[in-house]
Amino acid sequence: MSLNLATLLTETAKKYPNETAVIFDAFKLNYAQLNGLSNQFANALSRIGVKRRDKVALLLPNIPQFPIAYYGALKLGTVVVPMNVMLKNEEIEYLLKDSEATTLIAFEGFMPEAYPAFERVASCQHLIVVQMPGSTAAMPQGENIYSATEFVKDVSPKFDLTPTMPDDTAVILYTSGTTGKPKGAELTNFNVFYNAQNSGIRLLPSKPGDVFLIVLPLFHSFGQVSLMNVAVLCGAAMSLVPRFDPVKTLEIMQRDKITHFGGVPTMFFALLNVPDHQKYDTSSLQYAVSGGAAIPVEILNAFKREFGVEILEGYGLSETSPTVTFNLPGKSKVGSIGVPIWGVDVRLVDTNDAEVPSGEIGEIVVRGHNVMKGYYNNPIATEEAFRNDWFHTGDIARADEDGFLYIVDRVKDMIIRGGFNVYPRELEEVLYQHPAVREAAVVGVPDPKMGEEIKAFVALKQGATATGEELVEFVKSKVAAYKYPRSCVIVEDLPKNATGKILKRELKDK
Repeated sequence: MSLNLATLLTETAKKYPNETAVIFDAFKLNYAQLNGLSNQFANALSRIGVKRRDKVALLLPNIPQFPIAYYGALKLGTVVVPMNVMLKNEEIEYLLKDSEATTLIAFEGFMPEAYPAFERVASCQHLIVVQMPGSTAAMPQGENIYSATEFVKDVSPKFDLTPTMPDDTAVILYTSGTTGKPKGAELTNFNVFYNAQNSGIRLLPSKPGDVFLIVLPLFHSFGQVSLMNVAVLCGAAMSLVPRFDPVKTLEIMQRDKITHFGGVPTMFFALLNVPDHQKYDTSSLQYAVSGGAAIPVEILNAFKREFGVEILEGYGLSETSPTVTFNLPGKSKVGSIGVPIWGVDVRLVDTNDAEVPSGEIGEIVVRGHNVMKGYYNNPIATEEAFRNDWFHTGDIARADEDGFLYIVDRVKDMIIRGGFNVYPRELEEVLYQHPAVREAAVVGVPDPKMGEEIKAFVALKQGATATGEELVEFVKSKVAAYKYPRSCVIVEDLPKNATGKILKRELKDK
């Protein structure tokens, strides 16, 4: 049986050719146009010798050329390798080599980092540079370097999908590399197609006329699968935003009558802290979804109160395409990551891989249609991640009597202080209860006496005042004596990656 992930676009273009597909500022594409442009891209790739199973790397922000190149490459049967747009040239070089990419499609603004990497990787034969209309920036020159505009000029907008199999790799998503070098999770056509179907049909039923605000990076599994692919599957519009700014986000919600918004916790914090956010008309918003990291209960409650929309929290990883669990509308529990999605099994296990009783904590392990094929060209890492046919996530959770899961923390984030296990998320939840706290992160730092000591980092709300000592006392009054932070540092902002996730590894060095 043939299955190509790009059928998400081809089938929607047949059913809803005139529905708006992409909104980018004042620019719009309907589904017939998006499909035709992606066909041109597939034809142009084929013309330069790119073929099925070749790897095509994308270094693009949230602009219309991302879905055009993404679906165009998939139509040809190639493997798409989306790359984090914040990478430096040595990191880009590593991913090009590790993925064995033959082609790099990169935005002109990223050339200072992308071009040196491309030059150093002999196996990457083609560079396609995406320029914005009217750009006067100098293009790198050389054999097999193309302007994207010229690349598709006079190319046919008709293309027959290259047959691919359900277990063929469609996308390689690189993990953030918090420990060691990033690993490439191989997601199959079946993995991603079914995850998009689950999200767009069973979890949040979507339809033509809906408008998804996509400010989460499209190189990330959340933005790419749970938003872009779901919108395309259902014939909804995608309003693309290259960079998150809370005021700009509220303006776009009002302008484009956004119905679906997906974000990470730091984005919801920022929206709540926009002065006079009530003046923006966000009444069209039907669904708000949070993922990427655990969201504090205080933020969930505040968003429902201020915006009138319940944040539905889910859980997933790059390795699971990404969704594993979700809170359904009208059937959610505040603070929970929900229940396993259709077709996915989840267990909580101890260090011996024995299932733990309800109410006790254990590592989340997953089995189902969403789990990756493995880490590309990395059998050792793949073997470590899979035991007894279950994928081990490294996340710790507990389940209640109804089967709802609650994240406790990452295995690697757990602090062992004087022999006691301390979970940073519990302390962060307490810090968010303080009226002056905007963002908080708790980490373990080496200590000669206790093994690890607990340290908090806090960014304050605009105009608010609080001292580190005051915040330590606040937490101390609410938790057991062995848990509270022994120090708290006030910072202007917490370090974050491109998706808005707080980078605790950077805080440990401070």
